[in-house]
This record gives sequence, structure tokens and C-alpha cells, in this order.
Amino acid sequence: MGYAAVSGGAEAILNAEKLLTYFRLKGNSEPLTAVQIKDQLRLAVDKVMGEGALYAPEAAALALKQAEGDMLEAAFILRAYRATQPRRYVTNPVETGTMQIIRRISGVFQDIPGGQILGPTRDYTQRLLDFSLLTEDKERMEKLLQNLGVSNIPEQLPNTFLKVVDLLRVEGLLADLEPSQEIYDITHHTLTFPCSRSAKLQSLCRGETGAMMALAYSAVRGFGSIHPCLAELRVGYIPLYINRPGCEKAVFIGKVLATEAEIVSPGSGYDKNGKSCLTLGYGFCFGHNETKAIAMGILDQSTRNASLVKAPAEDEEFVLYHIDGVEAAGFVNHWKLPHYVTFQSTLDRIRQAQTLGKEKKYAGYKTDKKTD
Repeated sequence: MGYAAVSGGAEAILNAEKLLTYFRLKGNSEPLTAVQIKDQLRLAVDKVMGEGALYAPEAAALALKQAEGDMLEAAFILRAYRATQPRRYVTNPVETGTMQIIRRISGVFQDIPGGQILGPTRDYTQRLLDFSLLTEDKERMEKLLQNLGVSNIPEQLPNTFLKVVDLLRVEGLLADLEPSQEIYDITHHTLTFPCSRSAKLQSLCRGETGAMMALAYSAVRGFGSIHPCLAELRVGYIPLYINRPGCEKAVFIGKVLATEAEIVSPGSGYDKNGKSCLTLGYGFCFGHNETKAIAMGILDQSTRNASLVKAPAEDEEFVLYHIDGVEAAGFVNHWKLPHYVTFQSTLDRIRQAQTLGKEKKYAGYKTDKKTD
């Protein structure tokens, strides 16, 4: 038995594409531009860039528009676009200490070098619907900006801030990890386990925020053995440099907005002398996405558990295979494709089993009657 071709299938697919465009445009509202999405839905754009593994705000905004706000679909589109682009350069390793800070907080010390910088956050706001946004227009937006008294992010902040984890290292309270000798490129090579830390961090960096948050939550809620503390969370712009033939100095090519989280956990690490120390979990992602960066730091720690009995969030292979939103969505949604043959085969087996079961039951009944 083979798949049966449905009459008019190609025409139906083309009509489905037309309906997709119709449902996106059927309202009477003004067209939503990619620039508007980039400016006013910045956090959604940042999530798509992180999960699409490409820092391209305009392309991410366009993907969001094309996907009608479906962030997984937008990340899929962006990652597919990324695969078509040549890799011309590899940037030099970045030093996040040089980040141009727009937000910086610590959950372990009240006073940190340079001070806590709250920046743009909803952490201290009430989660109430603002119905005034229903009538927001260009004139109202400009007036609101004038009343706020903020034109641009001030650039008078220091170029560097001493990191909280550096203070812990000076006191000998933080266990150091051995740096990866070679960077493993997961876009060119398949993951193998146990994998290098560079491969793990790359996988986590482009993981789906919700999946990572759920696994991190399970690890700290009781299905894990770590108690994380947020040493420092940074959001800001990081300068990028590349080396070019004929240039003695590295060439500055621009800045990217990124979020960095450094998580420390007590009682699970040791220094070179065998003394108990804090362990470090590292989180980093494109754009402003604090939930993902914190979850990444927690999972970086939890997956280093060397115990033979592990919770799901402590199993490196389990975590890395299930946090990729593009792959997960693709596999879950592939069940919408025809499975006629496999399902008919399943039905045939069930019917045969039911028939054999009835025959055995009937045969046993006749045997009992004869015995009686």
C-alpha cells in the first residue's frame, strides 16, 4: 500500500498559501512595518534573534511579520536565512567586561563596584493592562517621550565594570573551570556526548527560552541538586573586532546587544587544593532576554552533575536535545504530514490482535465445556 495522491492537492496547497496572506491582511488596520516591529516589539525581536542564532534585528523583525507573530516560526525562518549566508569572518573573542551597560544588577551583594543599574525593566511594575495604549498615536508618543526627559541612553558610564565573580575569585571562593582548548562549531558538526563545554554553551545560547526556563525551574524546584544565586546580570552593547589581512590592528565592525548572566551555586565545587568553593554557571544570549540568560546559567551548572543518578535537567544529552525550539517544533508539527500507511498498519495489527484474542477466548470456552 502506498500513499494515495489526493486529487487537486497542488491547487489546494496554493489556495492555502493565499488564505494565509488573506488572514494576515484582512483587517482594516494600517500595514505593520518591520521598522515598527523592531522599534516597539524589541523583546520579541531579541528572542527571535537568539533562537534563530543570527544577530540581525531587521531580518528578525521581518521574520516576525511574515510569521504573524509566531516566534518559533520566525526563528525557523531566520535560521533558514542564516544558513544561506556566507561566513566571511570570525570575530575576536569578546570581553564582556567592556560591555556598554544599560542594565546591571546582582542578587548576591547589595553594593557592587559601580553600583546597581536598574535600566529598562518591568521587574518593579504592576502587571495591569494599560488601556491608554489602545488610542496611542504618533503625536501622543512624541509628547510622552518629551515628558519623560530621556532622549538617548547616556554614554557617560564607565567603559568597564569590575565583575562580581572577579571579587569572589580574588577571595578564593570560586572554582575555576578549565577553558576549552578548541571551539567546537555545532553548525558544522553534529553534537556527540559527552560534548565539550563550548558545544554545550552554543546549544544553550540558541535554545528556546520557554524550554530552557522549564528545565531550569525543575532543577531548582527539587528535581536537581543546585541552589543558584545570581552573581551578576548584565545587559548592554559589546564591541566586535575582526582581523583582516594587511591590517596590523583589529578592525572594529560594530556592537551587538547581549545579555549575560553569571550564576553561582554553593557547596558543589572545589579549588585546586580541594577546598569547598562556589561553582559558576554562565549564560549569554543575543539581545535583551534575561530569563533565557539566567536559565542558561542554571543549566550550565546542573548539567555538570557527575552523579550516576540524574534528574532530567542534570542530564546533558537530555537537555541539549530538547531545548532547540526549531527542531522541537519541526518534529512535533511533522505529525500533520500524511501518516496514512503507518496508521493503517497500526490498525491492521490491532484488528489482528483483537481477532486472535477472541479466537483464544472462544477456544478456551469450548475446552472448558468439554471438560465439564
